[in-house]
Parts: sequence; structure tokens; C-alpha cells
Amino acid sequence: MRDASTISTRRERLKIILKLLRENRVESQEEMLVLLESQGIFITQATLSRDLKLLKASKVGAGSEGYFYAVPSDDELRRREEIHGQDFVRGYVSIEWNEQFVVIKTFSGHSAPVALALDNLGMEGVLGTIAGQDNVVFAALRTGYSGDDFLRDLKARFPELDED
Repeated sequence: MRDASTISTRRERLKIILKLLRENRVESQEEMLVLLESQGIFITQATLSRDLKLLKASKVGAGSEGYFYAVPSDDELRRREEIHGQDFVRGYVSIEWNEQFVVIKTFSGHSAPVALALDNLGMEGVLGTIAGQDNVVFAALRTGYSGDDFLRDLKARFPELDED
């Protein structure tokens, strides 16, 4: 059993949820919460719901046996991250920040795909994004996570990112 204090990051928790989904037929969020508690992880249903969304978990039908949660394969996840990365790199113009926000200017009409790409990357330091109607995206940063951290993490995922 894991001590809850050892599960210090969302990323670690997501890995455990992914493993549980791949090893078990989980039919409800309540069932997943019980499995997590058996691992020493105590979270709310709302947190689990957000985690499942980040993992791209969805309920799939099993005929007369009902529905259960399934996640894309690692290859599918890598492919999706590549696509989101391409959307981001193709759509952004510049990145600036202050203590709490990153402002990403985009080419006209690219704010929604750039924001969606950021949301789907699941960057731990990003609380969330807001896409302007046309050419700007705001990303709210977690306390202690800077614009420099944001840019470093983005470049680590996408070395082709041309931002100094």
C-alpha cells in the first residue's frame, strides 16, 4: 500500500490511475475511488473526474455487459501529443508572462487550437487556459511555477519551438 504523502504530484497519480484502468475493468468513478484508496490515494470525485479527462479516459460499451472506462494506448497518446504540439507550434506567434499568467499571441484564428493543445498537454504548472476569440491565449500558472518554467517545459516537449 502506498502512503498518500508519497503521491506528491498529479503526474504520479495519473500514472497510477492509468495502470489501474489498464489492469481492471472499472465501471464507475466510485469504483475507481475505491481502487485508489486501496493504493493509499485519497482524492475527491471532482479531482478524479479531471484526472480521467486528462488521461482521455472514456466509457466504452461492452455489449450487454455494460460500460467501462478505457484509455488510449501509449502510441495513441504519443500521437495525440505530437498533433497538439504541431497545433501549438503552428499557431503561436509569441509568449510573454508575468508572475501569474502566460500570454500567448497566436496567428488569427489559432487561439482555440493553441489553448486546446495546452490543455491536452496536461502541463502540471498550468492551472488552465482561456482562449480569446481570435489571437490570444491566457494560461494561469500555479504558485511557484514561473513563465520561465513554462517555456522550459514547453521546449522540452517541443524542441522546434522557436522562442527565446
